[in-house]
Amino acid sequence: MKKTTNDNATTATGPLYHAFHVADTTGGKRWIRIGTVFAHEDGQGASLILDALPFNFDGRVVLRTPKPE
Repeated sequence: MKKTTNDNATTATGPLYHAFHVADTTGGKRWIRIGTVFAHEDGQGASLILDALPFNFDGRVVLRTPKPE
């Protein structure tokens, strides 16, 4: 993730976080990527873009910093 700075705010280009639903299974936990978080240009917030909603959703979304691919 690259960051650029201006007089008013520091903004990120690229995702801040990936959003996951962590499902409990008989074999352990399964991490399912369901979306991405992007910073607003003014540095005052972020948007969560959801690509999917889990079937057995328990109301918890885990945000993790992206790993280099």
